[in-house]
Parts: sequence; C-alpha cells; structure tokens
Amino acid sequence: MDDGCAQAGLMPVEEALQRLLALADGAPLEASERLPLAATDGRVLAETLVAGLDLPPWDNSAMDGYALRLADWQGEPLPVSQRILAGSAPEPLAVGSCARIFTGAPLPAGADCVEMQENVELLADGRVRFLQPLKARQHVRPQGQETRRGEVVLEAGTRLTPLELGLVASLGVAAVTVRRGLRVAVLSTGDELVEPGRTLGPGQIYNSNRQLLIGWLQRLGCEVLDAGILADDLAATRAALAGLHDAELILSTGGVSVGEADFLGAALREEGELALWKLAIKPGKPLTFGHFRGVPVLGLPGNPASTLVTFGLLARPYILRRMGVRQVEPLGFSVPAGFAWSKPGSRREYLRAQVQSGRAVLYPNQSSGVLRSAAWADGLVEVREHSTLSEGEAVRFIPFSELLG
Repeated sequence: MDDGCAQAGLMPVEEALQRLLALADGAPLEASERLPLAATDGRVLAETLVAGLDLPPWDNSAMDGYALRLADWQGEPLPVSQRILAGSAPEPLAVGSCARIFTGAPLPAGADCVEMQENVELLADGRVRFLQPLKARQHVRPQGQETRRGEVVLEAGTRLTPLELGLVASLGVAAVTVRRGLRVAVLSTGDELVEPGRTLGPGQIYNSNRQLLIGWLQRLGCEVLDAGILADDLAATRAALAGLHDAELILSTGGVSVGEADFLGAALREEGELALWKLAIKPGKPLTFGHFRGVPVLGLPGNPASTLVTFGLLARPYILRRMGVRQVEPLGFSVPAGFAWSKPGSRREYLRAQVQSGRAVLYPNQSSGVLRSAAWADGLVEVREHSTLSEGEAVRFIPFSELLG
C-alpha cells in the first residue's frame, strides 16, 4: 500500500472514501445466517429476494362500495347478489347484479368495476342506484399491481429496516439470509485516558470515544470487542494487538503518527503495514489504515468531534461496505445557512448544527474537543474547501439520523 505521508498536500475527502471503499471491496464479509424476520432489523440482506407470488394475489377493492360488471349496467338500479368481506372467497358475480364489497376484499369473477358507497343510493327494495358515470377498473387494485411473481423485490446488500421487513412479510416470507455483523475491536490509545467511574490523575481525561464508538457500531449491527485503553508502551501495544486476532477490524482512536510516542504505529510497521493519510477535512486530519498480522486496522484522530466526523463520513461507509451494503454514503439535503462564513479554509469543514425555522444554525464552539456540540446538534453542515458563505446561501446538511443508523 502506498504511504500517504509521501503525497504532497492533503488528500480530498472523496479520494480517502474511495480508497477505503476499494479496500472494503477487497475484504468482504462472506459469513451469513438465516434468521426470522423479527431478528433482522438493521441487518444486511445476503441474498436477492424474489417474489414468490403476485401482490396483491387477486384483483381487490380499493373502497367500501359495490362491485359490478360494467357491461351489465345501463343506468338502471341493480340487485345485490352477495356480500364480500376482506378474507372471504366470493362466488362468481350473478349476471345483472352487483355485490356489496369492502376494502381489500377480492373481486368476484366477472366484476370489473367498484363504485364507492358514497356515490350510490340504496333503494327500499334492496336494489342499488349508481348516481354517477362509471368507468371500467375504477377503484380496483389489480392483481400484481405491487409485485409480480419472479420479480426482484430487494437486492442483496439492502439494509433491512421495518419498512423492508413489512414488504418481506407481505410476500409470505418468514425468514431471510443476512450477513453476520462485522467483528470490530475498539481500542483507545494514551496514558492520559481514564474510563468513567475511576478517579482522574494529573493530566488525565475521561475516555468518551470508547462509548461513542461502541454504541455506534452496535447500531450498525457489528459485533463489538472492547479492547480497552492501550498504554503508551510498545511491548504492551504489541501484546494487545496480538490478542485481537479474532477481530475482522481493529478500530483505534488517537496516537497514530510519526512521533516518538507512536507505539501503535510502530507495532503496525514492525508486524504489518501502515499508511498515514493527511486529509483535507476539519475536524480531523490524520487517518491511518494498515494491517497487524493480517487484521485490518483503521485509526481515527482522538479528539471527540474529530472521531465523530471521521467515523461517520469514512469509517462507517467502510464498515457497511465490508458487510455487503452497496449504498453507504449518507443522504444530505440543502438548507439555507443561518450563519455567514467569511474565512475560506483549505480543508472541508463539517460543523455541528441544528435546523431552526428551516435554517442551519451553528453551535457556538466548533472545537474538535467539544462533544457537547454534537449532543446539541441535529447533524453536520458541510462547508467546502476554499469557500465563503453569506447568510441564507444554500449549504448541505447531513442529519445525524443518516449517520447513526
């Protein structure tokens, strides 16, 4: 792998993402399992789903009303020959009659039209007068309107949400084959880190990235291995990495550089490979990718907001692609800026923001060490490199709902 340090300047975000997706495509997660639908929310479909029946399986009524054969009606009232509820099997429609029918009920053989009950008059003798002109196939949901037998309904690589699961269930499918979640080991580096609940020593801070990443990975359907905090010691780092041989990805935060305290990077250089990329992104700039004894290692910057941005925009797509998802980039939409941006930068900036009254409003402190900004925000505003903005100008907004799931 080429060493990103040798490249002049900063790597564009798009290039870094494409490199990561190419690496993910080269190491797909093949393992799968068959599970009942109730256990597959958020999982990735491993096999293309083909419809085994027409949906709906027969012509049915879109309204509560009366079904008739249009050729039988010349404007005269018609007698009611049967009553058809949803879930019943109707008799063929008697010639010269209509049928009382309810929404979702199958049309009787011979009927080709439904009139809603609001547009009829029920006469004293039980016959029905139709008050408006009728058209063939009106208010009829035709057989196969949604899906035809043999049609591809969901492609392999689709992430299943309650919407897809409802569709699968409508086809009578009770279980599907899904990818197993990627096994990810999460570790943090640095003697300055302490886990919550313990007493802080001089110069120490609590480790927020561990909880951020573990919760996020679980939402993505990953199997998480908590590797804790790596001490600033080469032998301990090497031993910790060696113990993660069952992981399919090692995800680290902080500490990988070319400095003298770069023990994780040193271990990777000794027993694997390491690329250090300097990205044109803010917050966050250093990103590492390598292998330790064949296990991929992805290193994110350690500041909490930098971890959030680089995981959401780069690590998350890589992980989803490893699990077979094809559409991995988050959807964004354009909103007016509720702020002005007068100082163009050389890196693409992702600012924590809320949408208030239809405009993107920034959190006052955009420091990479301030995680409170993300808890306050609805998502990220993208300010492209070398750009300025006037208030009201359109900006791209990426909601956290797109990133967290």
